[in-house]
Amino acid sequence: MKPPKIHEQGPVTTLPVGSTAAVRAYGQMLLRRHRGGLAGMVVLHGTATVAGLVGPAVLGSLVESLATEGGGRIAAAIGWYLAALVVQSVFTGLSLLRGSVLGEEVLADLREDFLVRSVALPLGVLERAGTGDLVSRGTTDIDRLARSVRDAVPELVVAVVSVVLVLGALVVTSPLLAATAVLGLPLLLLTSRWYFRRAPQSYRNESAGYAAVNTVLAETVDAGRTVEALRLGDRRVELTDRKIREWISWERYTLWLRSVWFPTVDGTYALAVLGTLVLGGLFALHGWISPGRLTTGVLYAQALVHPVTRILRWYDELQIGQTSLARLVGVREVAAPETDAALRPDGRRVEARQVSFGYREGADVLRDITLDVEPGSRVALVGPSGAGKSTLGRLLAGIYAPGRGRVTLGGAQLSRMPAERVRTEVALVNQEHHVFVGTLRDNLHLARAEADDTELRAALAAVDATEWVDALPDGLDTEVGSGGTALTPAQAQQLALARLVLADPHTLVLDEATSLLDPRAARHLERSLSRVLAGRTVVAIAHRLHTAHDADVIAVVEQGRITEYGSHPELVSSGGPYAALWRSWRDEG
Repeated sequence: MKPPKIHEQGPVTTLPVGSTAAVRAYGQMLLRRHRGGLAGMVVLHGTATVAGLVGPAVLGSLVESLATEGGGRIAAAIGWYLAALVVQSVFTGLSLLRGSVLGEEVLADLREDFLVRSVALPLGVLERAGTGDLVSRGTTDIDRLARSVRDAVPELVVAVVSVVLVLGALVVTSPLLAATAVLGLPLLLLTSRWYFRRAPQSYRNESAGYAAVNTVLAETVDAGRTVEALRLGDRRVELTDRKIREWISWERYTLWLRSVWFPTVDGTYALAVLGTLVLGGLFALHGWISPGRLTTGVLYAQALVHPVTRILRWYDELQIGQTSLARLVGVREVAAPETDAALRPDGRRVEARQVSFGYREGADVLRDITLDVEPGSRVALVGPSGAGKSTLGRLLAGIYAPGRGRVTLGGAQLSRMPAERVRTEVALVNQEHHVFVGTLRDNLHLARAEADDTELRAALAAVDATEWVDALPDGLDTEVGSGGTALTPAQAQQLALARLVLADPHTLVLDEATSLLDPRAARHLERSLSRVLAGRTVVAIAHRLHTAHDADVIAVVEQGRITEYGSHPELVSSGGPYAALWRSWRDEG
């Protein structure tokens, strides 16, 4: 069976997948971090395995005694066997408990490391990659890795310890029998090499295929209204079906790999036990080993089957876990932007000089943009959909770095300043709004943790949210978000704007920030915001031209360029593109 073909995923820039060296380095770091727990588990299971070796030795000794002395030692043999079994059971239980605790500790570290790194990713990287890939890593890949961390790693360690100790005991019992026990090793190595040359990349492609399905579904749901308005439903369904088919193809291929490998592995076990019995019997007939040693050796050879099976089984599971780990580690490999911690703005003037930007090499969305935003002024960016207004807003907010040219704040290059400093100076508010799980107070404290209730209520009053907040069952202590009180889109957007008031940046980029409100409510909210935003610099991106009417300066963006620049009266009187937009909007209104 041939592996499925890999299809191009389009222009979306996905997050990187960690290299083998990076995954190995991260795994070694986790081992160092938890070496105490790992060592304790090894000691516990080593003790259990040694106790388990006593039983075959006792049975072999009993066979020898029955051949020479009769049955007088049966009672003693039973006592030793039962004692060894009790010790083995106790220490096996303790080692499994220690392994489970260790797995949960490692998994907690993995989740925390991933979350910390994810929230520190550059915003531009997240916007280009989309939400589906990151969500898939934080949910599906974490779930898949949980099985490896909780079960595969502890089981592998335990099985390796068992194999080493059992082989050692077999060599001590009879080197000849040790040689017969590994008769199936060449076949096992050959088939395992065949399998593991194909399996890791196949599992990676399978995970990538699932992430692609997740991405398409998430984007379709998020843009559901647009899909419906533009009658794109059939195209999105077709794309979803294609991604599902690709994912299922990889699922089938990895299943075929396992269906070939596992029966071969079972055959090598049968060969090892059969070889030990047949050749061991011949050795005993020739007097090279005693019946008692043959008995012990056969039992040891049989004891190898279970740990070797576990090694191969869990190593296969570890391939899936390694793939998921590589995707989690890949987030750590996103290059941090080169910043200068000493760089600080000298003033509040925002300037763009000869700026060009594209999401893909050679396909600029913005070209030769030059724009001055005076401190305290209100600038409106207007133009047809797809002209590049939102992209320009993100450049002015420091989310994207220009491909060519410079965007500066107070003479300091925005893309060179640390992101934390940029966010204290400039904030972007777009159509997307987020209600986080927790209380309403928790949601507001995200913007300023030290704010007291008076300041929180003042921020809510600034965006006319006091009335509906007071009507909530527990006021600021009301649980909102998933599982809590549901907020309407308008309320959620008011909450986001209240966070903006608390964050108190001096420059704001509003990307259709009131688009989810009806025109009357939006106009009312904008009037309320105008009092709060007095003295701040505001760059507003909107299709509702009343926002442009109130601005000090209007920049008309068409096909990635600024084609007109001036005040509302100037542009209306000039009779250019803005005047046509204004007349069309006014007539429709």
